Amino acid sequence: MPFQAGTRLPGESASKLGHLSVIESPWVKSLVDDFESTAVLDGDPSNTAWLRFDAAGVEPLRGIWAVDGSFVAVRSEQRPPKEVAFVKTALLMLDRARLDVIDKDLPHPLLLRDVLKDTGVQHATVFPLKHVRTSMGTNYQAVRHIVHDSMQVDQQGAYYNTLKWLAYRQWDHGSTASSPGFQCPHCGEEIVQGLPHGADIVPCPLCSNDVFLSDVWGFHLEMDEDSAPESLASSYMLVMEHLMLFTAVRLMWHHTDQSLVSDTLFIKDGPLTLRGQYSKMVPNIRAFLQHAKNRSRPVHVIGQEKSGAFFDHLASVVRFAAPHSRGEPMTYAPLTHEFVRREVYRSPDLSNPYGSRTNWGEKMYVKVDPGAYMVINVPTGDYLPANDRPRPDDLIGLSRILATLPSLVSHKFEGALYPVELANGIASMSSYPSATILQRFLEAQQR
Repeated sequence: MPFQAGTRLPGESASKLGHLSVIESPWVKSLVDDFESTAVLDGDPSNTAWLRFDAAGVEPLRGIWAVDGSFVAVRSEQRPPKEVAFVKTALLMLDRARLDVIDKDLPHPLLLRDVLKDTGVQHATVFPLKHVRTSMGTNYQAVRHIVHDSMQVDQQGAYYNTLKWLAYRQWDHGSTASSPGFQCPHCGEEIVQGLPHGADIVPCPLCSNDVFLSDVWGFHLEMDEDSAPESLASSYMLVMEHLMLFTAVRLMWHHTDQSLVSDTLFIKDGPLTLRGQYSKMVPNIRAFLQHAKNRSRPVHVIGQEKSGAFFDHLASVVRFAAPHSRGEPMTYAPLTHEFVRREVYRSPDLSNPYGSRTNWGEKMYVKVDPGAYMVINVPTGDYLPANDRPRPDDLIGLSRILATLPSLVSHKFEGALYPVELANGIASMSSYPSATILQRFLEAQQR
């Protein structure tokens, strides 16, 4: 590993000749020869199991809800620079019938305006990251209170009510469940029993300091007393995407029209995953989806992955799959746990089943036409640990989801879905000029 360039001295160039003796190995020679080979593959080396979808008699979903988010870290010009992070998430509702009349390649701006009018809600907040603190306390305490207040204040507490709905399993009217257990932000000890059913703030049973229901997420585990990493903002964005999406689900679940929730497609930008300390809510999400499935009121949810290992693998093999010309039936491929381990992650047997702690959706490839393909996640409800799962019948509402996707495809970007594209346009805070505007706003507040 060479030395890197600094502000005064140049960097070291890596040696280009020091390792050439290894070429004498016949195994290395064979590897180099095969790497430089121009032989063209005539089939999918991973043997992805593509299935043809027949849309005859399958009714597409009528309503569409899509959620997306973004964040941007802003630094001041002074030394040392003060740093904060702005987070923004957006939830967008669309009627598929109105969306169908819009040209997905060249949308008419007036039609687009009419479709988007009064259809979206936004949520935004800001976190201290470095060299900045409030007069009310440390950044550690500031972040906890900002999370707690932001969820409660926005939309008259709708997102906070959704947190309680998930944490206490309130979709079941007879539930007396406590919240998932979590680590106390004051003493660091595990509150194994969680918060009692319906509680907002209670004293820690070990140190007697107040803990919030919002502490169940564990944002405090990601930061120090007076500084926080940028990943704190991305974690909050992910949590709020979940809460906003399930707010729409919650309101429809308790609507007088009980068919409404099952006639809607809920789309999340990114995988249906909560990692690390945030995964404590995954079992509750799975339990609700299984409850809805058992009640014959399936909730149709998908997550779209636009980059990463699965998208890269799909891009490398999709040319071998049908359809090869427009007009042919679309195809799909649910990825079993064994396939993911062997072909995508290329890892040995894992000590825990793939995705058992973090994923509430299973991976699937979809090819709508020769130029439109995507990676989506679809829930199964309860986790299915077997290596040969999921199967098509395990995925909640798969037929209606697949019947709906062709009408949502946008050819503006690779494998894009129009609702996600629109939600991203509302939630996006690009590095320029948005970050510059936010920086000027912060500096103006200091005068």
